[in-house]
Amino acid sequence: MLTVVPDPASGDEGRRADASAGTSLIDEIVREGARRMLAEALRAEVDAYIAAFADERDECGHRLVVRNGYHQPREVLTSAGAVEVTAPRVNDKRVDPVTGERERFSSAILPPWARKTPKITEVLPLLYLHGLSSGDFVPALGQFLGSSKGLSGPVVTKLAEQWKTDQRTFAERDLSDVDYVYLWADGIHVNIRLGEHKLCLLVMIGVRADGRKELFALADGYRESTESWADLLRDCARRGMTAPVLAAGDGALGFWGALREVFPDTRAQRCWFHKIGNVLSALPKSAQPGAKKALAEIWNAEDKWHALEAVKAFDAAYGAKFPKAVAKITDDLDELLAFYDYPAEHWIHLRTTNPIESTFATVRHRTKVTKGPGSRAAGLAMAFKLIESAQARWRAVNAPQLVALVRAGATFVNGKLVERPDEEAA
Repeated sequence: MLTVVPDPASGDEGRRADASAGTSLIDEIVREGARRMLAEALRAEVDAYIAAFADERDECGHRLVVRNGYHQPREVLTSAGAVEVTAPRVNDKRVDPVTGERERFSSAILPPWARKTPKITEVLPLLYLHGLSSGDFVPALGQFLGSSKGLSGPVVTKLAEQWKTDQRTFAERDLSDVDYVYLWADGIHVNIRLGEHKLCLLVMIGVRADGRKELFALADGYRESTESWADLLRDCARRGMTAPVLAAGDGALGFWGALREVFPDTRAQRCWFHKIGNVLSALPKSAQPGAKKALAEIWNAEDKWHALEAVKAFDAAYGAKFPKAVAKITDDLDELLAFYDYPAEHWIHLRTTNPIESTFATVRHRTKVTKGPGSRAAGLAMAFKLIESAQARWRAVNAPQLVALVRAGATFVNGKLVERPDEEAA
């Protein structure tokens, strides 16, 4: 126990010093409690992650997912002030079956980029979209934040109602004063309890002429149908949206038929992440490692000519035995290689629907569904707030100054700007 002895001659100054010292001690105790609670939560998260893959082992019988010491300490700003955190590290040797890349553990509690604890406005939407019923919000948030002080059912309900209003205002806003040059589209199925059906979110994220990424459309698609997408695109056109130059999305979407109807001049770019998964699903496991490398030679080629040569090589290697797998590439070749006609700096952004995939990664990979009624309006509102929170961290596309040139109709050949396209053609 700390005892502070005031100077008898100091009067009020001594009492202020005493109060200040007491306050500092309380703050220190609170910070230490926050540090310990955060460290405990991070350890529990890592333990659960390792346990989930305990049965996965390499050829020698060694575990593929193990502890690997600790990261360097870092300061995290919490409601209790700045606390130092030393997060445990995981060595994950598993390989993603679609991309062929090493899996990586990323803490949902404290992601690598985080320098402050999440706000309620970020946590609440995630809890709802994970399938948590509204009645569980207060205890769940209390556990997450370390205290339920200031939280109550009516407070959470009022907050959710405000978010519904925000989402409706967003869905009705005028689009005539913005210009989306590129767009990504995807249908996200969320495990909210809606009778016999899950909530299907139709999400469109665009790149403005200044290079900034921005959510510009979000709707309940019910079923991911052409008509649902067409309704959304027609509504955007009615509110003043200009046709984008290029749209990227999964080939299975009803989006493409809708796009041809509403914005027929917009070019299509099929998402390579989805396409790789489709191709590998048509191949036996023994052929998948080699096929992944061959596919990477196509989408990662230095220019369109080399990409086409890589397609020929892929056909030669797999066409005789697995014609259906090869046809998934050759039948959609124009749409798969469309990105080569745009700035090379933008290729990494245009080849996949990653902005949508990464935003909803922690939601769409959730398999547990809790019982009870769900609300489509609440689901839309929560998804809107989740994307709104994520959007604050989105970076502009590479070489943002080139986006305006794309809108202006500039010609790019193999990623490079052609100053005089008539001479190039000659």
